[in-house]
Amino acid sequence: MTTVLVVEDSQTQREMISNLLRGSGLIVSVACDGVEALEQIEGNCPDLVVLDIIMPRMNGYEVCRKLRSDSKTQKVAVVMCSAKKEEFDRYWGIKQGADAYIAKPFEPHELIGTVKQLLRG
Repeated sequence: MTTVLVVEDSQTQREMISNLLRGSGLIVSVACDGVEALEQIEGNCPDLVVLDIIMPRMNGYEVCRKLRSDSKTQKVAVVMCSAKKEEFDRYWGIKQGADAYIAKPFEPHELIGTVKQLLRG
């Protein structure tokens, strides 16, 4: 079964994104920040990570770089999902290794479509 890890420090956003993904048939786990995400990934590697950028302890850019630099996780798809919506933010997210970048607020079909497309590979 396909698993997605949602990494988001806002409980409201975390629940909304998780519910959207579960509603489309995915198994979802959650983490509140980058440090917690990396701990979870070490024990149970997901197929895809939806990653906020601005978080306490470790930001999304750092998490993405760590995933890309580890041979066990470098193939995990990463969707950055952030309120940072300038073109530079999108560019920098992709430069850190993200497979896609979605600016908040987003349309539910945009997130679902992006996730499904990346999971099909």
